[in-house]
Amino acid sequence: MPDGRLSLPAALRRKHGLAQGGEVIVEDIGDAIVLRTLDQVVARAQALSRKLVAGRAGASVDDFLAERRSPDIAAAAGVTVELIRPV
Repeated sequence: MPDGRLSLPAALRRKHGLAQGGEVIVEDIGDAIVLRTLDQVVARAQALSRKLVAGRAGASVDDFLAERRSPDIAAAAGVTVELIRPV
């Protein structure tokens, strides 16, 4: 097809959650072309991230956000931080 569309058999679409259509990531791995769903790509990226930061203190998103909210960091950036606590 001239517009870049690719047709997959219905059974494969259903098996991989693409029954209603959807986007896939196309990867050229040298001697083959691999199609992955967006969910598969996200899961692989998350697994790689967990592997890379496993056991490292301060490597979580929560740690990053806590650091960014630190009054010292904010002051260095010229930002005023006011912590509001629920009553």
